[in-house]
Amino acid sequence: MNLLWLVPLIILFIGGFSVEVSRPNVLNIGAIFSFGTINGRVAKTAMHAAVEDVNSDPNILGTSKLVLSTYDSKYSGFLGIIGGLQNMETKTVAIIGPQTSGMAHVLSHIANELHVPMLSFTALDPMLSSLQYPYFIQTAPNDLFQMTAIADMVSYFGYREVIAVFSDDEQGRNSVIALGDKLVERRCKISYKAVLSPESLASRDQIMNELVKITLMESRVIVLHAYAQIGLQVFDVAHKLGMMESGYVWIATTWLSTVLDSTSVSGETAKSIQGVLTLRPHTPDSERKRAFSSRWNKLSNGSIGLNAYGLYAYDTVWIIANAVKLLLDHGGTISFSNDSQLNGYEGGALNLGALSIFDGGEQLLSNILQTNMTGLAGHIAFSNPVRYMIHPSYDILNVIGKGDKQIGYWSNHSGLSVVPPEILYTKAPNRSSSNQQLYSVVWPGHTTVQPRGWVFPRNGRQLRIGIPYRVSYKDFVSEDDDTNTVRGYCIDVFLAAIKLLPYAVPHKFVFLGDRHKNPSYTELVSMITSNVFDAAVGDIAIVTNRTKIVDFTQPYIDSGLVVVVPVQKLNSSAWAFMRPFTPLMWGVTAASFLIVGAVVWILEHRMNDEFRGPPKKQFITILWFGFSTMFFAHRENTLASSIKGIESLITSSDLIGFQVGSFAENYLREELNIAKSRLVPLGSPEEYADALERGSVAAVVDERPYVDLFLSKYCRFQIVGQEFTKSGWGFAFPRDSPLAVDMSTAILMLSENGELQKLRDRWLNKIVCGLQGSKQESDQLQLNSFWGLFLICGIACFLALLVYVCSILRQFKRHLPEQSEPSIRSSSRSIRIQRFFSFVDEKKEESKSRLKRKHMEVLSSAHIQELQLPSGTNRNEAGIFPEGHNSNTYFV
Repeated sequence: MNLLWLVPLIILFIGGFSVEVSRPNVLNIGAIFSFGTINGRVAKTAMHAAVEDVNSDPNILGTSKLVLSTYDSKYSGFLGIIGGLQNMETKTVAIIGPQTSGMAHVLSHIANELHVPMLSFTALDPMLSSLQYPYFIQTAPNDLFQMTAIADMVSYFGYREVIAVFSDDEQGRNSVIALGDKLVERRCKISYKAVLSPESLASRDQIMNELVKITLMESRVIVLHAYAQIGLQVFDVAHKLGMMESGYVWIATTWLSTVLDSTSVSGETAKSIQGVLTLRPHTPDSERKRAFSSRWNKLSNGSIGLNAYGLYAYDTVWIIANAVKLLLDHGGTISFSNDSQLNGYEGGALNLGALSIFDGGEQLLSNILQTNMTGLAGHIAFSNPVRYMIHPSYDILNVIGKGDKQIGYWSNHSGLSVVPPEILYTKAPNRSSSNQQLYSVVWPGHTTVQPRGWVFPRNGRQLRIGIPYRVSYKDFVSEDDDTNTVRGYCIDVFLAAIKLLPYAVPHKFVFLGDRHKNPSYTELVSMITSNVFDAAVGDIAIVTNRTKIVDFTQPYIDSGLVVVVPVQKLNSSAWAFMRPFTPLMWGVTAASFLIVGAVVWILEHRMNDEFRGPPKKQFITILWFGFSTMFFAHRENTLASSIKGIESLITSSDLIGFQVGSFAENYLREELNIAKSRLVPLGSPEEYADALERGSVAAVVDERPYVDLFLSKYCRFQIVGQEFTKSGWGFAFPRDSPLAVDMSTAILMLSENGELQKLRDRWLNKIVCGLQGSKQESDQLQLNSFWGLFLICGIACFLALLVYVCSILRQFKRHLPEQSEPSIRSSSRSIRIQRFFSFVDEKKEESKSRLKRKHMEVLSSAHIQELQLPSGTNRNEAGIFPEGHNSNTYFV
């Protein structure tokens, strides 16, 4: 064994346990990889190329040279740990690797103790916390971001459940945990985890057994997170099982893109991965990247292609070189100190006593975390203290033929997009659903039609559909006693929707209830969460507490709570119009109308001729105004019930009926704070009617579809007020069930094509009596209730008309003297009638003027005759009469 390492120890002991080397000629860095893997081979070539480029530039380390020591762990975690210890014996300032997260968890403890930074671009376990492992740094985006990208893809395509197939190691387990968390954030989930033995331990039989299980499951969206060797075996077995045909969705993590970029895929391998979606770490195009890619074939001797992790490997060497340069430029030194905790471990094959603490390790770590440079992979900087690369992003690839097609990008900045991330990072973040975009995909089976993503499990089991065994309102759900089949409006809607689905849904109905009373619908819904039922069908109201545990379909009928009360009919009579008011109220009303008439008279007296004249006339006018006002004021609603709606029902102390099993009871108690003692359970429409008629409840609160059926049979009841809840009935399924989404679409189709209305007309529109007619009849007094009032009005009008006609006839005889001409006297009756109507039509003022003129003419003629008459002629004030005639025999 080389004993030169004892010299520094002696110097260390003599010089106060420290040794300093200023601007050393050699700076040791180590690398631990399995160089038989794709990433191991690519990384080795890239790291050596980087070391060569660093050493060829004197501006970086000056006279110091980087020396890269590589150690092949050969797929073994144990050998990887040994390699790490051997690297640290050689006064290594930094270690690149290890390749796997399992080794990283162990070696990070050693790095923490010896202050040697470890940088890895392949051990990307999200659980490698910087708080626990401060000297471990991931120089590529860790798997948290990759799993976030996959969760966004699953959500983008509308899937709700996935199956995760992964290697059972630290990185596999922890990455899938991260995937589950990100899926839950998007209301998705992992329905099954297929665990495979890590690395070379996974056998083909084990893979076959797991995939056969998956074929019997519901989900057809599979996420494969493994190493290349295992991943390709999984696809080969899946291809032979027919799992790479249409209907399946496969998403592979970045391991597949490294295979496509670095190896030639053909033959059966190419066939087995057609239509798969995969991710590749995004590295923006640049001149340096293109130049390095052109060198790659020479560097690798054409043995392997360059992939993204080769670029990260190259940049990692430069990260270390720049950090060391910064350390030395600021007067730092490369020195190591003994670890007192290792005293007594000297000698032996491992020679643990040779392990020493890097004195400049803490400063070198700080310099690494302050890195801000542009490498082959793009911009390199770290987020402290989380310590992952900022701006993580991925290319999204679709495997087609022997290569792949890029269908978009994912970035932590804006999610899914067809715009390169480096452009998006110059804009404000936008992760809205409308901004998520990808190009079209060719899915397994060479189809562009997006798979549904799930099927009914091929395990021979039918869906168990829970339905309520109703003892009332059997039009909704019931059992046919003759055929033992299930029937009803809700059942017909469910079966009609099932027929519209593009796939068969094997199912069977299972009743819930004791056949004596309606079951609890809350219990029916909760039995879905306990896996007693796979779904629930029936008159199930969609209410808040139920939506918290299950998913409902689109409502297939509107519903809401309403208040039902008896129609209080009054015994109608000729004097029913008197009932709205008490006698005192009638008296006050009459007095107020007289006062109003008097006020109107005062206002109109000086201007309106109608309000002038003798006192008798004016008093009659006032009375007429009062009477007409009383007649036209009676439009009151004479409904006798004090319950006008839910508000008056709450404030009252009356008992309230509700249907057994309905959510109405909980709503009245919990939402409206109505005491339980006021609530009376009722089981059937007959009980409703009996309770309302006997007055054992003042009102019944129930859902509108039930009430409509009830009122179609019992017309002596009515709805008061408005619906005070707005909801509907739907079918219940487990949370995130894809069947709930498809059934909602089917229900909308039934509504659009009119089939839903036909089913409702068939089962529910059984109108026996006019609902609106009965409501109007109860709310308004009928014509026969007013005939007494109309009789009084008619008599008054008749008497007024009779008095008026008599008065007109009297005036006609008094003011229209008989004509002296014989022809007029002998005129026909028709002429006299015509003259009468002309007199009636004549304006009163004109009539008075004409009569006055005729009177004056008569007086003038009498005076002349008096002067010419002989003695013995009688005369009076009215005229001249022949002697011997009695003037009293003439009258007007």
